[in-house]
Amino acid sequence: MATLTAELPATATRPAKKRQTRPTWKTVVIVVAAYLIAFFFIFPYLDMIITSLRPQSELQSSAILPTHFNFAAYRSLLSSGLLHNLQITVIIAGGATVLVLLVAIPAAYYTARFRFRGRMVFLILVLITQMVQPASMLVGIYRQFYVLGGLDTVWSLILVNAGFNMAFAVWILTAYFGSIPKELEEAAMVQGASRLGAIRHVTLPLAGPGVVTALIFTFIAAWNEFLVALTLTTTPSKQPLTVAINSFLGAYSIPWQNLFAASVVGTIPVIVLFALIERKVVGGLTAGSIK
Repeated sequence: MATLTAELPATATRPAKKRQTRPTWKTVVIVVAAYLIAFFFIFPYLDMIITSLRPQSELQSSAILPTHFNFAAYRSLLSSGLLHNLQITVIIAGGATVLVLLVAIPAAYYTARFRFRGRMVFLILVLITQMVQPASMLVGIYRQFYVLGGLDTVWSLILVNAGFNMAFAVWILTAYFGSIPKELEEAAMVQGASRLGAIRHVTLPLAGPGVVTALIFTFIAAWNEFLVALTLTTTPSKQPLTVAINSFLGAYSIPWQNLFAASVVGTIPVIVLFALIERKVVGGLTAGSIK
């Protein structure tokens, strides 16, 4: 009896084995399809990286990987001046993003919090600006900056890119500010905070995903913009990277290694930025869907 009593606690504390459930066929099909779709979108970038590392003698080769990797194309970027064009692109994209946020945040907050006369008309006008193709306004944009003396300048590209992305930022932020209860601001003001202090310490932190979404989409759009930059700039030292890469396209030959190496360098910063804030971007895109 004593032996049986002593063995009971050991038996009771023995962990039960968990059953390993096999994934269903539906789960397997979804996972495989997801990987295939991901590879379909990633493959052009992989091919771009591999081609940038191929020697000139192996460009016509059908092999997936080169026999040896050649980093001469990346070394030539230092002497070609493309890093300066990359710096111009960072200034344009960063300046346009800051300008958009400085204007869109107050406009979206006021539109979401106050029911003023003409509010819906304002939102419709903001939406209409997204329906106009930038290419259809090139002549007017060129003429405007020609009169203002803004050709071949960085600030003109900052203004144009900010104008193209302002409407999207206002719509995203309006939806997000509208999903935040105004009672939180009122509670902060009851405790002695001003409206500006309540916005700064309560609303803006809660609206972080929406702000980040507007930031990343504006930054990427300004980073990838080509047509307006090609029209407004002619000096190579004033052109962003998207236009400078176009200079590799010769009439009789194209240095594919240099072209793809410059493309890789221009793509990496955006990929890194998006990877760092991807979670907040997803939260910002679903703003206003649930209240």
